[in-house]
Amino acid sequence: MLEVTNKTISRWETGTYMPPVEMLQMLSELYHVSINEILSGERLEPVAYQEKAEENLKHILSKSSFNLQERISFFRKKWIKENIFELVLVVLCMIGLIIVGCILDNGLQVVGVIGLFTGYVVEYNRMMTFVEKFAYNGEGN
Repeated sequence: MLEVTNKTISRWETGTYMPPVEMLQMLSELYHVSINEILSGERLEPVAYQEKAEENLKHILSKSSFNLQERISFFRKKWIKENIFELVLVVLCMIGLIIVGCILDNGLQVVGVIGLFTGYVVEYNRMMTFVEKFAYNGEGN
């Protein structure tokens, strides 16, 4: 239902990793409990709720090792993994133009080199837009 592996769930259960905020929201709705109760690992009475919320927040902030550089690296790798076919196809087409241009000596190699450079710039900008959306804004998918 959550589209995550058993290994990921096991890591959440053992405390190796924390689920992302979006996943906590989904779990909260699925099990009809508050996010605070999920983080506390128990049902909370109204009196204890505020105290546990503070404890959970302090604990999460102190244990958070996923800093901005790690988020940027993670989302770059994620974007590349999701777009690898397109990247390889663009590179192969441009290399093909370069080779054909060299064989025919008709200037296509210049078009291939310019296309390769332009393709790199366009794809790099697409990747960085994706990274900024998720690493800096905290959005998830």
